[in-house]
Amino acid sequence: MTKHANDRLQGTLDLLVLRILLSGGAQHGYGIAQRIHLLTDEALRIEEGSLYPALQRMTVAKWVSSTWGQTESGRRARFYSLTAAGKKQLAEEEKRWSSLTAAVSKVLRTV
Repeated sequence: MTKHANDRLQGTLDLLVLRILLSGGAQHGYGIAQRIHLLTDEALRIEEGSLYPALQRMTVAKWVSSTWGQTESGRRARFYSLTAAGKKQLAEEEKRWSSLTAAVSKVLRTV
């Protein structure tokens, strides 16, 4: 049985969401998911069942703040913004990601 492409996302959702909020400013959950989908040439699809609990967790951790607003289509939605603590966390997440990918690359080059 082949693995689903999103199986590789485990442990990277925070990194992706925080990075999207840094580059794109305040966004609602659907917008975050769509942005990730588009920026990855549709290779990654973030499911609501993963995204919204992650956003809630990041809000509790004070990495993001949220306010209610209106979407482009006029729907009421919660918009998420990166906080100063979120910027620090993003730097940590990026450092971990770089270490992980460097380690995996070493194995791929050796084996």
